Amino acid sequence: MSIKERIQQKAGELFFRYGIRSVTMDEIASQLGISKKTIYQFYSDKDSLVKDIFTGITDENKKKCIRFKDVSENAIHEQFLAADSAQEIFNNLNASVLYDLNRFHPNVFADFEKFKKQFLFNCIKENLQRGIKEGLFRKDIDVNIITWLRLEMISGIFHNEEVISGKTKPNYFDDVMKEFFLHGICTEKGLTLLSKYKHQRQKKST
Repeated sequence: MSIKERIQQKAGELFFRYGIRSVTMDEIASQLGISKKTIYQFYSDKDSLVKDIFTGITDENKKKCIRFKDVSENAIHEQFLAADSAQEIFNNLNASVLYDLNRFHPNVFADFEKFKKQFLFNCIKENLQRGIKEGLFRKDIDVNIITWLRLEMISGIFHNEEVISGKTKPNYFDDVMKEFFLHGICTEKGLTLLSKYKHQRQKKST
């Protein structure tokens, strides 16, 4: 792993664990056992480092969304694969990250919002269309509106007071919202599969 990759990895870990604002370039350098001057050889300031990290995160998530669509058995299975991947992130995520991004790194936040409203929107929309074709989701749903609803549910995780205060884990919050969402759009066939995948996940966690 190159020095630049090590900087990205360690800074990303610290930002996600403690929030972006609270982590200084000095702390990143100290954790890596290098000088701050070495970091500045690759990044002119903290904003450029944050941008690089979040570009990497969105690129990786694009690849995952495409892969989940390709390897999943059906639309509901695809949703569970995506949720499992998201939980890996949520387990180490400080709820203040997106707040810090919006307030202190607005250009990076704008890029993230673009990713969410374009790429992620299309992923959710295509999943809904797939589920309808497979007979798992109701045909009478308004796909565009329901896509926006699910997108807002995901965004809402990081604005919820219970999550921000640490009273509720973000992965639990997302699980509850996802189940509520799927119960509202599933057909009987879809509900049967939903129950199957929930049971499989519970068995894995025990």
